[in-house]
Amino acid sequence: MLQSSASLPTYDVIVCGAGPAGAMAAAEAARSGLKVALLEKQFLPRHKTCGGGMPMTMNDFLWDLAPETFVECQITHMRHSWKYGDVHLGAINPPGTSQPMSLWMAQRPLFDQAMARRAERAGAELRDGLAVRSLTPESDGVLVRAEGLKGGAEWTAKARYVIGADGANGVVVKATGLRKKQSIAIALEVELPHRWGDGHPSLTPEIAHLEYGAIDRGYGWIFPKGDHLNIGAGLFRPDGNDPRRERSVRGQLQQMVFDYMDAMGLKYQADDLRFHGHPLPLWSGKEPRHEGRILLVGDAAGLVNPLFGDGLLHAVKSGHIAARAIAEDQAADYTDRLHGAFAADFDAALQLAKVFYNWTGICYRYGVKYEKGTYLATQLLCGDLHFTEMANRAIARLKRSAGANFFPAWN
Repeated sequence: MLQSSASLPTYDVIVCGAGPAGAMAAAEAARSGLKVALLEKQFLPRHKTCGGGMPMTMNDFLWDLAPETFVECQITHMRHSWKYGDVHLGAINPPGTSQPMSLWMAQRPLFDQAMARRAERAGAELRDGLAVRSLTPESDGVLVRAEGLKGGAEWTAKARYVIGADGANGVVVKATGLRKKQSIAIALEVELPHRWGDGHPSLTPEIAHLEYGAIDRGYGWIFPKGDHLNIGAGLFRPDGNDPRRERSVRGQLQQMVFDYMDAMGLKYQADDLRFHGHPLPLWSGKEPRHEGRILLVGDAAGLVNPLFGDGLLHAVKSGHIAARAIAEDQAADYTDRLHGAFAADFDAALQLAKVFYNWTGICYRYGVKYEKGTYLATQLLCGDLHFTEMANRAIARLKRSAGANFFPAWN
């Protein structure tokens, strides 16, 4: 027999999903004096399919967390290649750099666990192994029903606000009228145990590898971790087409991973590899990111950069923005606040993505291999350089190098 909503446990905020966006939102809301429940359907720590790369500016949101607890490698160079050749090793900090930058490579289970436990220390009630099943909006809040894994007990509570941090296909976004048309990229990756010194000499803890041209309208990567390599490939469709509808996609991505490992001299047993696939919900323009008392953050809000495919820093920022909006009784302004933080830059990145993934070869030759290309890309990832500043400069350079008529849409 269902309890009446008047007799249910009540919270100011229930956050659904304890990834970086949800954990950040829960921590900030709890720090602001709100009563918070943070729900996670898996038991922590849990595996999370993700390359695990993030700019060092993530440190602005770590507060009392020590990066060394989850950062396994610090990247100082990117090794770019075109169809496994035409290699360009780009320095993140070329000579004359005044403020050195780096990219962090983290284990997502460790990072997510650290963020969630920090939210708990801030006062949030962390409940893992609890899967949200339904949301029912009411005039003064939202009714949240969940159940424990493996036949666990049901849990029902009411919150003044719900923050949806359970991903692009999560229960929260499906309970709303939001994000019905999503622009999706698709990625496939493996984690290969690795001993430093094996394989190609450029496989070191300081170098991230990026491969273009081996797959149409996408790229591959090899990211170093403590005792393994994260190797993957992704397909991007910034025009809004969903690559998941293409039957050949998984085979293409899987073959590229095999070819990349072969090109880098890595040894593996194909039958022993476990491939993990995941959608990347790309930014596709301004649209509502909240409905009534439900706010979307991170992947649920489609905050993956459409050019680079990164999302961790944006997820954390959005969680912070959502919590502050609620704490300040300005939840109705959440979408405007989110657009103010992301829209201009992401719109510019989307325009660049349409050029890059349609003319990748030209962009590789005149953009990626540009002597300051890696440095500028890292500035963009860190937020030290805005895409609004970079877009016109990049197109102008491509026009000068490849010919003004090569990009007719930009004339």
